[in-house]
Amino acid sequence: MTSPNTDQYLLLIRGLPGSGKSTLAQQLCQNGDLIHLEADMFMVDGTGKYRFSAAKLADVHARCERETRTHLENGRSVVVSNTFSQIWEMQPYFDMAAQSVIPVQIIECQGQFKSIHDIPERGLTAMRNRWEKLPRK
Repeated sequence: MTSPNTDQYLLLIRGLPGSGKSTLAQQLCQNGDLIHLEADMFMVDGTGKYRFSAAKLADVHARCERETRTHLENGRSVVVSNTFSQIWEMQPYFDMAAQSVIPVQIIECQGQFKSIHDIPERGLTAMRNRWEKLPRK
C-alpha cells in the first residue's frame, strides 16, 4: 500500500453563490504554492467576461476535474471552489485524491455576500433546496 503524500493535498471549498468560496480560494492561493480551479473559470469568453451557459455546465465541470487531476499528478496541491451542493458532485475529486493517496479537506463557506454572477433569487432558492449537509464522522 502506498503511504499518503503529506506535502500535497486537495482542498474542496463548497458553498452557495455569494458565500465567499472564490474569495477564500484566491486568498489561500496568493503565495503561489496552490493551484486554484473552479468551473466558473471556464465560463469566461474571449474578452474575459463571465458568461454562464447551462448547456456548458457538464463540459466545464469535466474540464475542472481534468485540470485538477493533471495538477495532482504533477505533484501540486489544488484548491477547487465550486458550489458542490450535493455530495455526489465531490465524488470525482475524492476518487482522484484516493488514487494518489492525497488527503482531502473540505471547507464550507456560509457567508452571505452579493454573488458576482447576478444569479436570480429563484436560482439561489433552488440551490438552497437541494443542499446536502456533509455527513458527520
